[in-house]
Amino acid sequence: MAAAFRHTRRCSHVLKSALEHQRSLASAAGRSSKDDALPVFQYAGASSRRKGRVFVWGFSNTGALGIPSFVAPDTGRKKPKKYQLTPYRLDMDEKISSAACGYGFTLLSSSTSDITKVWGMGLNKDSQIGFHRSRRDRTKGYEYVLEPSPVPLPLDKPQETRVLQVSCGRAHSLILTDKEGVFSLGNNAYGQCARKIVEGEIYSESHLIHRVKQLDSNVVQVVCGQDHSLFRTDIGDVYSCGWGADGQTGLGHYGICSVPTKLGGDLLGVNIIQVATYGDCCLAVSEDGDLFGWGNSEYLQLASVSDTTQVNVPRHLPFKHLGKVKQAVCGGTGCAVLNGEGNVFVWGYGILGKGPNLMEAQIPEMIPPTLFGMSEFNPDVMVSQICSGMGHFAAVNNRGELFVWGKNMRGCLGTGRLEDQYFPWRVTVPGEVINIACGVDHMVALVKSLV
Repeated sequence: MAAAFRHTRRCSHVLKSALEHQRSLASAAGRSSKDDALPVFQYAGASSRRKGRVFVWGFSNTGALGIPSFVAPDTGRKKPKKYQLTPYRLDMDEKISSAACGYGFTLLSSSTSDITKVWGMGLNKDSQIGFHRSRRDRTKGYEYVLEPSPVPLPLDKPQETRVLQVSCGRAHSLILTDKEGVFSLGNNAYGQCARKIVEGEIYSESHLIHRVKQLDSNVVQVVCGQDHSLFRTDIGDVYSCGWGADGQTGLGHYGICSVPTKLGGDLLGVNIIQVATYGDCCLAVSEDGDLFGWGNSEYLQLASVSDTTQVNVPRHLPFKHLGKVKQAVCGGTGCAVLNGEGNVFVWGYGILGKGPNLMEAQIPEMIPPTLFGMSEFNPDVMVSQICSGMGHFAAVNNRGELFVWGKNMRGCLGTGRLEDQYFPWRVTVPGEVINIACGVDHMVALVKSLV
């Protein structure tokens, strides 16, 4: 009994001493000067400046990834690196705001007021990324550009004009500015650069960068198809030029056209807010969320309105179950749309994203939202943008997470392997993905760092 009493008193004494020690520390802290105060650690939060970064992956032999050591190895590496199977950070100090992937080449642009606003890298046999002078022979130009190199634009006011967007086709490019219209460069064999076709013109090592003639209203979006071009204006009109053998110019014929011409058909009187093309099929989205299409339909892209394999005028696609369409994309054989609720629908032919049992569809089918990160614990997650290359698709959700699916041509999916992907697969990118560009066999992601 006495032992228990002594133990209780000892515990009470220890507790009392601890409390007095804590009070004395608090009192001392209050009396101490700023020099004696303990350091305060503050974690980086929303107020910290996040950096913009560029990540690339896919086929590297053409130089389209902008990493010279992949193509021409340093002393320490024996063989070139043919494929980059996961996102690789491109060392660029500039704030890149737009990216586009062509057939083996890439364009990057910044909305800066600096003199240099556009950079090109990769295949350049048709001068699709401009003339880049050889260091060995100053009279010659490079057919392959292995690192991001400035593309000089013939601007009247270079420090006032800003580049808003770039787009790449098979061998031509379009550059949209805010004050000086659109510039085109590269192969013009079908009038896709919106200038007169010159018989026998040599595009290799060309210095020509063409200023596209002003349309009836200001151009706010440019899109390159394989060998054709689309221009959307601020009043919702769509113009086209280039190769039309599949009806992709939408001008009511199957010939070629070198002058941007306004589209009619079901687009007449409709305010278009987005156009899409990459191969030879075209889609357009109206302000009301309706969908229109024209061009190649060999893979059921336009089978809902025509039994023919080519449609040469824009047609309204009567898909009632899509809701209000927000964005459309189309590759070589497949199409996809994103609606206002963040749902993705796919149709056409190939790997569409709903497993190996769905290889063709003429009516859009919805990919389950759970495949893009939505769950019982994260019900607000939804897709915010989509993109397509020639044979694959990509989607970014509202948390900045990237998902890909389709043909994994030369590692273009960035999944770390070369196998095709039948369902959307999340790609590990260090940061929040802001924008994406898909090509035939490579991709580019514009990313914001997490801190």
